[in-house]
Amino acid sequence: MTVDRPLYFDDFKPGDRVESAPLLITEELILEFARFYDPQLFHTDPEAAKATIYGGLIASGLQTIALTFKLYFETGVLAACSLGSPGLDEVRWKAPVRPGDTLRVVVDVLEVRPSTSKPDRGIVRVRYTTLNQRDETVMTINGNQLLRRR
Repeated sequence: MTVDRPLYFDDFKPGDRVESAPLLITEELILEFARFYDPQLFHTDPEAAKATIYGGLIASGLQTIALTFKLYFETGVLAACSLGSPGLDEVRWKAPVRPGDTLRVVVDVLEVRPSTSKPDRGIVRVRYTTLNQRDETVMTINGNQLLRRR
């Protein structure tokens, strides 16, 4: 699915796929996020993180969610139609994100459901898969996106 015109709820169908551009994850990016939002040792202290079960610094799972959304929204697919999200389901962190990893996101449309009470919108259920530079899945999450109709 490409963005060559504004997209709306009506343009999405099950099976559609959107792929993001890649993003390099730096140590600085991990540290800045973690110090403010998730100050656990393995996210905030590169030296101390070596002695943890992760063997080094890793990004917060919350940061991975935020980066996933950033990468998806930067595709432009939702620029004209996003009305927010009523929720997320089944977050799974499959592998740690480390400094030097390059992430990209693949988003698959699972279901398209028009609103029965508000004809100007509908919900598109998607599956986000976040991958690193080795095409290893680092996170999956199901999302419900509230979208404007034409």
